[in-house]
Amino acid sequence: MKTGAKLSILAIATIGIVLTWAVLARAGSNSTSGAVSGGGTSIVAGGTGAPTFKPIITKFAFVWRNGQGHFECLALAPSAAAGSAGSGNFDTNIMYVTGKITSAQSQEESTTLKGSATVTGAGAGTDRSFTFTVTRGGPGATLVLSVSGLTFNETLLDGQITF
Repeated sequence: MKTGAKLSILAIATIGIVLTWAVLARAGSNSTSGAVSGGGTSIVAGGTGAPTFKPIITKFAFVWRNGQGHFECLALAPSAAAGSAGSGNFDTNIMYVTGKITSAQSQEESTTLKGSATVTGAGAGTDRSFTFTVTRGGPGATLVLSVSGLTFNETLLDGQITF
């Protein structure tokens, strides 16, 4: 075989190896250096739980960019009992979480954000670790917030989550 043909085969093989390595490295990576952000209104599955199952909505916003981020979540419930006038008005602050995001890890369909927050209302305290896992998209995207020993499974009603 001529030297030129050998060099061409070697070059093609090298390019193939480099491309395969790049694809495998990206597929195996679970950290993100890219931007992750979102905000909107969600509803908590099961609300306050038994026996009243009072509905809960949240207003949330978060951003992770350049290794830094912040998270806000306000949980609201109606003050009026179900079936009475005003029972659809979410006018009572039952929990507020505000904190710094310290890490983000992305899988194919979700991103998990971790950090430390101040919590008021349910689960109140300072320097509370939290984990916030989101799927991308608009209404119907999912969110799971774990903080102060509480876990909230939520569905996005309006807004957007991008990564």
